[in-house]
Amino acid sequence: MDMEIKPIIDQLMTFGTTYGLQIIGAIIILIVGRIAAGVGRSVVKRLLEKGKADPAIVSFAGSLIYFLVLTFAILAALAKFGIQTASFVAIIGAASFAVGFALQGSLSNFAAGVLILAFRPFRVGDFIDAAGVMGTVKDIHLFTTILATPDNVQIIVPNSKLYGDIIKNFSANETRRVDLVIGIGYGSSIQEAYETIDSILKQDERILSDPAPQIAVSELADSSVNFVVRPWVKAADYWGVKFDVTRKVKETFDEKGIEIPFPQTTVHMASN
Repeated sequence: MDMEIKPIIDQLMTFGTTYGLQIIGAIIILIVGRIAAGVGRSVVKRLLEKGKADPAIVSFAGSLIYFLVLTFAILAALAKFGIQTASFVAIIGAASFAVGFALQGSLSNFAAGVLILAFRPFRVGDFIDAAGVMGTVKDIHLFTTILATPDNVQIIVPNSKLYGDIIKNFSANETRRVDLVIGIGYGSSIQEAYETIDSILKQDERILSDPAPQIAVSELADSSVNFVVRPWVKAADYWGVKFDVTRKVKETFDEKGIEIPFPQTTVHMASN
């Protein structure tokens, strides 16, 4: 019986002597790799949170660092047994390329979503014009951004479309300039029209004094003398001021007899 057990014990001792250190080394590498992955994830999250990054970016970046460090630890542990890890790296690379090629549209949307959340060209609540659509940003996801048009129609836009296009963010700055063109007839007084417009602007408390509103004669058109009227307002007051000033100018001009011309055609009949 002892003679039968002895070869087994000898084989175990040989195996332990040959592979014991490798096994212990591999276990240590996996433990250290697991700890390093957790520490790396925590550090990245703290840095991003300190930089006020979007929670979706924080979670994604933390998970990415964790799995990358863990993958390197597993490959290093396999190398302790003499396994050639180059083939594993090649397989992972080929699989990543195949998946990336198959999902290139989704990945481009994902990459654009990460950039939007990281660099914040717009935020939830901003009114933007991009990718051929205009609306208020309701939500930003990693693959799509949801907008609501002024008439409250929901639009779901792929992030690659948004980030690859010119973005006009009407909410980015605190103030905006209202641009109006107001025409008067050639028989009306330019000075009276100027003073009337200036009085209307001064009476509106929403119009800012700094920068000062601009009122100037810009053009001697075919049937009118045109003024450019450019008051500055807070971004939230833009449309209210634009509509109210336009209406007030028309009503006040009518009261003062200042003509607002409309296109006319004069026909001269040739006599025989």
